[in-house]
Amino acid sequence: EEVRQFIRDNALMWLEEYRVDGLRLDATSFIRNVYGNNNDPDNDLEDGWGLMQWINEEVDERHPWKITIAEDSGGNSWITKPSEEGGAGFSSQWDIGFLGRIRQTLTVPNDYGRDMHAIAAAIYTHEDAVKRVIYTESHDEVANLKKRLPEEIWPGNAGCWFSRKRSTLGAALVFTAPGIPMLFQGQELLEDRWFNDQQPMDWTKLEKFAGIHHLYRDLIRLRRNFDNNTRGLTGPNVAVHHINNHDKVVAFHRWQNGGAGDDVIVVLNFADCSYDSYTLGFPRPGRWNVRFNSDGQGYSPDFGNHLGYDTEAQTLRWSKPDGMMWGANVGIGPYSALILSQ
Repeated sequence: EEVRQFIRDNALMWLEEYRVDGLRLDATSFIRNVYGNNNDPDNDLEDGWGLMQWINEEVDERHPWKITIAEDSGGNSWITKPSEEGGAGFSSQWDIGFLGRIRQTLTVPNDYGRDMHAIAAAIYTHEDAVKRVIYTESHDEVANLKKRLPEEIWPGNAGCWFSRKRSTLGAALVFTAPGIPMLFQGQELLEDRWFNDQQPMDWTKLEKFAGIHHLYRDLIRLRRNFDNNTRGLTGPNVAVHHINNHDKVVAFHRWQNGGAGDDVIVVLNFADCSYDSYTLGFPRPGRWNVRFNSDGQGYSPDFGNHLGYDTEAQTLRWSKPDGMMWGANVGIGPYSALILSQ
């Protein structure tokens, strides 16, 4: 009882005195299960589940607008189910499956080893979108001599073209796939050193990689619909309608209610080649405008600035691309992302 009271008092201190927006509980799989990372109910710890339910019920009662997140690596859907249904009652949990699929795809040395079906599986979620947190770096991946994503892409050369292109392609996925996007400190500066809480970030990189910082800012603006033309990125709906594992291209449709300013098409090229006229299906006819092109030289002088042009979706007499009524051509650079809307 003393331990429970201590946990309760500390949680409420952060929520009420320090007015944080929410709490993340560490290593919840070891709270709820004898072995951790295990979803076998025979190994469940009843007191552990009860503790998590009690914390979440207390937060919901006093601060129902605040979020609680479980760092749970088991992918257990009961973590985010309401406590009255037997779940732990968390608002969301880290999606380690997303992390694993994306990092594997971005770090494999050769393009032929990149699996677009794994990318599609990472984009889809069978839960409510806000019930998962998606990311490519966290303290677990980059601490204790482990590597940051750009460093893992090319060890010893994290600032190179390949590391910048592929790590920002991962960032585009984090901010366009359904889920709560999470950044680890320094990603927006292309920080390459493993995380040590006694060592500050290298702030000289803010100037050296100012364009990368700008790219992250642009993605955040689009994800939050600042310009009122990418509302679909804030919505729950997704359809991966184009998977080309041969040419390493994936495209998906995001929407909230649908319509102009809402429907969003995201195109991702995971190969070291560009396309001047790549045909895709589109959910609505008419003009689609490029809102983001990660190959722009404003993000780095050595990016190719491959033309990602506005395009016109129309009925194509000879085919229905991706099974859709309308199709259009897009241009996209190597290891690049396009975001389009009407």
